[in-house]
Amino acid sequence: MKTVFDQKVRDELLSRIQELHENSKAQWGKMDVVQMARHCNKWNNWVLGKGSYSNHVYKQGLLGKIFGKMALRSNTKNEKPMGKNMPAGAFVIKETGGNLETEKAQWAQLVGAYAHHSNDRFIHDFFGKMTREQIGIFVYKHLDHHLRQFSA
Repeated sequence: MKTVFDQKVRDELLSRIQELHENSKAQWGKMDVVQMARHCNKWNNWVLGKGSYSNHVYKQGLLGKIFGKMALRSNTKNEKPMGKNMPAGAFVIKETGGNLETEKAQWAQLVGAYAHHSNDRFIHDFFGKMTREQIGIFVYKHLDHHLRQFSA
């Protein structure tokens, strides 16, 4: 199973990020390519506990406490990619415009940061507490989802 904690997988992701360009069109969803890259940067900062999330208080929501573990197992048990049109939740990006190359550079830096992942405080708002293995698989699947969204 692919995990962001594997250097070869990170290298693959970095290569795919570089394939994105200003004219990349979404195959599904409402975000443009800059919004998607910004969404991934915000989301990775959340998982890594970086940036505005360095002092974030992580907690699982009520629905997650009921259904989260079952959904987590379903999302990390095999190689099946995430489905299209998944909700972005708290990571919706409404701002338009921006510099894709800047977003890609930040994204690449954040992908590289998984080589030294150490955010033991992380609790997914729906899935709850995750093992390192589950985090690695789910992060890969999330990034793969958005790269596939823009044919990268």
